[in-house]
Amino acid sequence: MTAPRLAVLDALVHHPHADAATVLDQACRTLGGLSVQTAYNVLDALAARELVRRIQPAGSPARFEVRVGDNHHHVVCRACGATADVDCAVGAAPCLEPSQTHGFLLDEAEVTYWGLCPACRRRADHHDREGRAR
Repeated sequence: MTAPRLAVLDALVHHPHADAATVLDQACRTLGGLSVQTAYNVLDALAARELVRRIQPAGSPARFEVRVGDNHHHVVCRACGATADVDCAVGAAPCLEPSQTHGFLLDEAEVTYWGLCPACRRRADHHDREGRAR
């Protein structure tokens, strides 16, 4: 385990669902410097070894997390992009029963729930109240 790999893993422990830019920034703080290419190489290597999980919500850059080995899902804020884990929707993997498998042997389902996080909901409610008060 190299110093860059340890720094990237540490960044992800403290910043779950971080994008590569955030991981790079945090790893640089730990190491005093790290090239962009090295950060991407480390993320790719860790994902290939299933030490981190790569997720990519629609319209968002790839994000990484250290929670691996289970079939959890995610909830993503449409406004700010905040992301949180959601445990399996219906018990054991693949968590969902599709209407058609087309002959595939299913072992995983990837679900992304979309909505507004509490902070963005408060901002939207405040904006609505101000608009009605005028």
